Amino acid sequence: SESLVVCDVAEDLVEKLRKFRFRKETNNAAIIMKIDKDKQLVVLDEEHEGISPDELKDELPERQPRYPSYAAGEKTFIVYSYKYQHDDGRVSYPLCFIFSSPVGCKPEQQMMYAGSKNKLVQTAELTKVFEIRNTEDLTEEWLREKLGFFH
Repeated sequence: SESLVVCDVAEDLVEKLRKFRFRKETNNAAIIMKIDKDKQLVVLDEEHEGISPDELKDELPERQPRYPSYAAGEKTFIVYSYKYQHDDGRVSYPLCFIFSSPVGCKPEQQMMYAGSKNKLVQTAELTKVFEIRNTEDLTEEWLREKLGFFH
């Protein structure tokens, strides 16, 4: 059986994630990451400021014809800083790790992403880890419902 490939996280990405965790801005922001298969590294793909869950959904590769490097059903790692308005009026900014794992992904890629996901979660010290199979599911409502379990 194939062994699980665990990719390292690129040094500059580790630093970026650390800074992202302590960011002072109060808007939603996202870091989108992918695996560089040749280097076996998790690398930065895109950064977004002031992006809603619905806008984020539109940035994901399988929605984007402008990603020639992505095959259909490409997986993506996302760290999302979300402005969460609680029912009692409090506001918090949870960091969410969203693993987009669409159906129809090549087995080798599946293995690589599965093996690297935990390493990335540990490296970035994330506790709110969610997986989506279908990018259509990434909505504000979905995210609020997921975060509701933590609060």
